[in-house]
Amino acid sequence: MAKTKTKKEKIVDLKPKAEKITDEQLKEVQDAVNEINRAQMEIGMMETKKHAALHHISISQEAIGKIRTTFEKEYGTADVDIQTGVINYPTENGEVNS
Repeated sequence: MAKTKTKKEKIVDLKPKAEKITDEQLKEVQDAVNEINRAQMEIGMMETKKHAALHHISISQEAIGKIRTTFEKEYGTADVDIQTGVINYPTENGEVNS
């Protein structure tokens, strides 16, 4: 038996397509985007503060390194109690150097 060809029907959409979203939907998406932008700006400011703090720590660590070198030259050790200023001299054979 031979196959018969059927015509494909063309469907016409009579409902017009929307050109814009509603004002309420627009405000909702704008608010969401603004919240994201605000959060990203805050993160950027925090990262800038973090960078400055890390830089400050680095400078302080360099200063401590110089102080340690000075103590080692002057006292033979950099082991100092930072609360009292007491120098902790290394022990040799269980006796403290004087």
